[in-house]
Amino acid sequence: MQIDYSFKLPGHDFHIGGGLFLIAGPCVIEGEAHAVKMAECISGICKALDMPFIFKASYDKANRTSITSFRGPGLEEGTRILKKVRDAVGVPILTDVHDQHDCARVAEVVDVLQIPAFLCRQTDLLIAAAKTGRVINVKKGQFVAPQDMKHAVAKVRDSGNDQVFLTERGSSFGYSNLVVDMRSLAIMRKFAPVVFDATHSVQLPSAATSGGEAVSGGQPEFIPLLSRAAVAAGVDGLFMEVHDDPKHAKSDGANALDLKDLRGVLQRLVDVYQAAHKPA
Repeated sequence: MQIDYSFKLPGHDFHIGGGLFLIAGPCVIEGEAHAVKMAECISGICKALDMPFIFKASYDKANRTSITSFRGPGLEEGTRILKKVRDAVGVPILTDVHDQHDCARVAEVVDVLQIPAFLCRQTDLLIAAAKTGRVINVKKGQFVAPQDMKHAVAKVRDSGNDQVFLTERGSSFGYSNLVVDMRSLAIMRKFAPVVFDATHSVQLPSAATSGGEAVSGGQPEFIPLLSRAAVAAGVDGLFMEVHDDPKHAKSDGANALDLKDLRGVLQRLVDVYQAAHKPA
């Protein structure tokens, strides 16, 4: 018997674990106007489909491939822009934190603190994020077995915060590829709500996959396929990095979903979700 770990997103009218929701936005904040535009566009699509939406963008990408890669506007300007998006568009906000010392400041303006996959075992970061009282999303490391993510969840809950969910983003398969084991979704849902990251799961994590440039490659053509499989297998939400011009995105453009394709992809996912939850 599976325990119900669902919880209401504070300040908003939907539950994490109570139906299909979307986390989406550009990988990194590229400016205030762009962030607001993306949030407005995605929010409009989600409202038309009656799908709850959390806007995602990073103020600092501390794990870029190259030291010359764009990291974002930084903590102060980034949190200012995220607050602007929240106030202007009226949607909940998610961003990732790479440093435990950022957690309290970031928690002042966002609804969800995300722990990056590479840092999912960093105890001090998990505890610092948990103690802010905000909802915590822990991304499963590419190197971690799904059953072992219960320990990351325990670090958050043992710090006094039961508002935690997990995100699957693929597992390392050799040096320059990721695969998604759909069994991991069911395994992790035994101890927390689960989101499927459809865009990082199609990443090809090596500069060798992008013609030698100091960025990772990707196969965005498989985003719809893997998303449908995940929804059919059973998830609580989807995570997608969405951009209105992926070829010129400042981070993760190679695996981002083009904004113009979002509505069609989400409509199919809603259809799959409804079919999977149709009474027998």
